Amino acid sequence: MKPPVLGKKLLRDYPAAESSSGVLHREALANDTEENPLYTGRYLLILRDGNKDVVKTTKLLETKWGFLVANTADFVSEPMCESRIKDADALFYNELGIALVAVDDDKMKLLHTAQADYVVEPEKVVYIPDDVPVDTAVNSTWGIRAVKAHESAYTGAGIKVAVLDTGFDMKHPDFKGRSLTAFSFVPDEAVDDLHGHGTHCIGIVCGSSGLRDMRYGVAPEAQIYAGKVLNNGGRGAQAWILDGMTWAANNGCRVLSMSLGSKVLPGQSYDIAYERAAQFALSKGTLIVAAAGNDSKRSENQFSPVSSPADCPSILAVGAVNSTLQVADFSNRALNESGLVDLAAPGVGIYSSWPMPARYRTLSGTSMATPHVAGVVALLCEKFPDATPAMIGQELIRTAGRLSSPAEDIGAGISLAP
Repeated sequence: MKPPVLGKKLLRDYPAAESSSGVLHREALANDTEENPLYTGRYLLILRDGNKDVVKTTKLLETKWGFLVANTADFVSEPMCESRIKDADALFYNELGIALVAVDDDKMKLLHTAQADYVVEPEKVVYIPDDVPVDTAVNSTWGIRAVKAHESAYTGAGIKVAVLDTGFDMKHPDFKGRSLTAFSFVPDEAVDDLHGHGTHCIGIVCGSSGLRDMRYGVAPEAQIYAGKVLNNGGRGAQAWILDGMTWAANNGCRVLSMSLGSKVLPGQSYDIAYERAAQFALSKGTLIVAAAGNDSKRSENQFSPVSSPADCPSILAVGAVNSTLQVADFSNRALNESGLVDLAAPGVGIYSSWPMPARYRTLSGTSMATPHVAGVVALLCEKFPDATPAMIGQELIRTAGRLSSPAEDIGAGISLAP
């Protein structure tokens, strides 16, 4: 299968100075597309009636246009990964009624002009939000106290928690002996986290205590499912995210945390493919939380809409607050009709695990806020083992701590542990 175009930036190096982008403008996007492209050059074919017409559409692609079509149903005993279908022109996500199509422009024109029961959308490039490194000599786990995880009688024991990100440092000493399942959906890259972001986020959700017995994880006894969907440069193809979402749902994960996304323009609607995958996950018992994004600069009165996929109706979007429980300067706002902020969580100056030998790092971003909420979900699932995702979501909103900021910035308030 034709590989996605992900841009030219290499392995990420966090600068010493803080940086965050402002309001999203079409002109800025046009100037930035060489290093940070919006789309991969591939397409998603989305059936209007879900997965009802997968067989019919597969035959159409094969017989009329000569496509070689693979199907996720062929990978029952093992997770789907693009590296296993290198000769395919298209991949059908059987559960979702969506096909990833990677052919030349002439063949794509045929699909666009064909009279068929599907829509064709460009596949997005997905990025880690622009997390802000924090230069501090004081390592604080204030986030654990802010969500009251340290007071909870629950630990997430027996609850499967999935994190889709840049992978995980499988040899990190703080996670020795933990229940850990990992898989890389990035072709030709192992699950090992050579970036760091994934290890940091997993630490916030599922970490326990490290040096000096500082607890930095919300659900320290949860079962960890680490899905690598972003490469070592911190970017990936939308199809890899869909791979990871279905993997987490099919493995019985009760919560899925995604600190990743693509920028959204004012007035732009949510992504149908992500929403289809989120609905499938909900049907399998998986609640999804995702980062609202870090594209705002509130100190300069610049606000950006909630990122994709957090703007989907079936995904909970998480904004960030600082240690005084005020909205973080970078945290995105509910500007579009479909992109609400559902909850807020600690996201400024968050201490967590980092690949060895550094072991720990302090970062800021809605990426850090999101796993705090995922951890609280794990605690709620332990408390209410028979609850549906809808019930857990309702309880999450009901028990949130009220804040002074408007709902468009923090939703129901700060997520609190049971």
